[in-house]
Amino acid sequence: MNNLTVKASYVLAGSVLIAMLALLIINALTSERISQSQQQFKSQSLMEVLPAGPFDYSPLEKSHFIESKALSPNSPVEVFPVYKDGLPLAAALTLIAPDGYNGSIKILLGVSVDGTIIASRVLDHNETPGLGDDIELRKSTWINSFSSTSLETLPDSQWNIKKEGGQFDGFTGATITPRAVVKAIHRALVWYESNSKQVFIQT
Repeated sequence: MNNLTVKASYVLAGSVLIAMLALLIINALTSERISQSQQQFKSQSLMEVLPAGPFDYSPLEKSHFIESKALSPNSPVEVFPVYKDGLPLAAALTLIAPDGYNGSIKILLGVSVDGTIIASRVLDHNETPGLGDDIELRKSTWINSFSSTSLETLPDSQWNIKKEGGQFDGFTGATITPRAVVKAIHRALVWYESNSKQVFIQT
């Protein structure tokens, strides 16, 4: 191997090393930004479904995970209890509706300690644009129709879309999506009525 070949090998190795280091740095910076964006989105979503503070603790500070088929059929979900003067005030529950038209729909449901819905937001979904995406607040106000409802104010038979005898509007050409959201929220309220102690655990 002559000197020219050796020199070329060193240059190539150095270039590969520099490229690898650059990729590692870019990945680290990107991961940090993604993590920050996710935290900001989570905090903003919590503010939208929980009552106005201040609270004894940040909702993120007291969050924990719960395993419940009613909230999510396949994996634990995060819940965010909030306390005022040492007493439970409200909570945000993460729900998974597994039966959307194009797969699972992730929902954040804010409930007062007595089980009344404060607000709800769809966090993630793969529903058809122009049809099923009306579950997003930026597309329509449909998701706000759950606010102030509870198991006491609305009987079980009414937790469905109007086309099927329930209380909630459906979407033209897309009944599966709103039905999945309504059913998921109803399941969560039924679960919460008997299991709220699992949510309000002072960790």
